[in-house]
Amino acid sequence: MTKAQEIAYDLREQIGSGALPGGAALPSESKMMAQYGYSRETIRSGVRLLVEEGLVVTGHGTGKFVREDYPPVVWNWTTLESRSRHETAVEGQTAGDQWASAVAEEGKTPRQEITVSIVVPPPHVRESLELPDDGLAVARKRIRYVDNRPYALADSYFPQELVTGTPLMEPRDVSAPGGVLASVGLIQAKYLDEISVRMPTLQEAEVLALPAATPVAEHTRTGYDAEGKPLRCMVTILPGDRHKIRYEVDTD
Repeated sequence: MTKAQEIAYDLREQIGSGALPGGAALPSESKMMAQYGYSRETIRSGVRLLVEEGLVVTGHGTGKFVREDYPPVVWNWTTLESRSRHETAVEGQTAGDQWASAVAEEGKTPRQEITVSIVVPPPHVRESLELPDDGLAVARKRIRYVDNRPYALADSYFPQELVTGTPLMEPRDVSAPGGVLASVGLIQAKYLDEISVRMPTLQEAEVLALPAATPVAEHTRTGYDAEGKPLRCMVTILPGDRHKIRYEVDTD
């Protein structure tokens, strides 16, 4: 074990035991130099190992802090977008938005920043929506906050010709009993879910304020009507340090 690894090991043990809790500042370099008897560069190398692991983050200025865990949000994707939940949503409570309702049910405060544009969708979205190579989609892009912390990115794409002139073109929270798509005669009869786990892009890491070494889950849900026509493709980016995904599967 190198000297830097020794320092990282000791600090890691203190973090694991709670002696250095989340949000706590690490001892100063001078204090650690006196404690361990090693040079400033060796101390920095040991701390750098923990930064690379994601256990330690850099705060304002030059301080280093123990990474503070986000309270996890649990998602039951089996029922989150069910029509029955939409239909029983209480008007006036988070505007019937199911994501916001699920967050509020956990005693937390939801908020979304929404932009709407007409775009050439990413290749995998274009394939999911069965659009031609030059096909356009309406993109509703949302940054989702929980208690004013960025928790997820949720981008919904719709074939342009299906939603032009509907409330889905409005850059704000919109809802309707049974869902906005259903309110304009577009009924999603089934979903196809795909989940992959990867490291975030630079933009995702910046928008979501992700510490180093934080993977994200990319959840893609495509909704189809009863004839199998794709109506919507939603791509949600879920940081691994603040989400738990739950599915209920019927063995029949």
